[in-house]
Amino acid sequence: MAIIMDGNGRWARKRGFPRSVGHRAGTENVRKAVKYCVRNGIRFLTVYAFSTENFRRPPEEVGILMRLLVEYFEKEMPELKENGVRLNVIGDVSAFPAYVQEAIRKGLDATKECEKLVLSIALGYGARAEIVQAFQKMLVSGETDITEETVSRYLYTSDLPDPDLIIRTSGEERLSNFLLYQAAYSEFYFTDTLWPDFDDDAFDKAVAEYAKRERRYGGVV
Repeated sequence: MAIIMDGNGRWARKRGFPRSVGHRAGTENVRKAVKYCVRNGIRFLTVYAFSTENFRRPPEEVGILMRLLVEYFEKEMPELKENGVRLNVIGDVSAFPAYVQEAIRKGLDATKECEKLVLSIALGYGARAEIVQAFQKMLVSGETDITEETVSRYLYTSDLPDPDLIIRTSGEERLSNFLLYQAAYSEFYFTDTLWPDFDDDAFDKAVAEYAKRERRYGGVV
C-alpha cells in the first residue's frame, strides 16, 4: 500500500489553525496508518512525506516540516520497534539539514531487524528524478542489457514490491510525481477525506473497494 497524504494545510485552515498544526496532525495520523497495517497484515506501507517540489514552499514551512520529521523519527522509535516496524527511506535526503539526516540514520539503524511491516517514507522524493538517476547509475555501471528488471534494480524501491493500492486523500486525483514507474499496475483510490481525518473506517473502505477490483495486468479474465 502507498499513500499520498494530502490535505494537511486545508484541514488546518478549515479549523482556523496555521498550516503547521495541520502538518503535525498529519504526522500523528501516520501512527494510526502504521497500526492499521500491522493489525491487518499489510507488509509494506509507503507514504509520500516530502517531495523534491516541497523545497519551493516558504522557508518557515520547510523548517517546520524538517523539525516534524526529526520529532517523528525520535518519538516513534520505541513503538515502531515494539510493533516490528522497519523504517526505510526512499528519495534523496542529501539536501536535508545535517540534524535531519542524523535522525533518519538513527531511525533506520534502530529498526533494521524488524520484520512485520516495512514503513517506507518518501523524503526528497521525485519519481522523474528517481528514473533519471537510475539510468545514470546504469550508464556508470556499464549495463548493456536494459530490461524492466534492470531498471527496477536501480530505483530507490529496488528492495520493495510495487504497490497494489495507492491511496490519495483530499480530493485530488493525480500522482504528483510519486512512484510513476512502480505504479504501472497499481489500483488507485481517491477520496475527499483530508489526510488527518483518514481513520480506520476510511482505510476499511479503501481496502474493501480494492478487494472488488479485477486485476488483469493487460490480460483477459
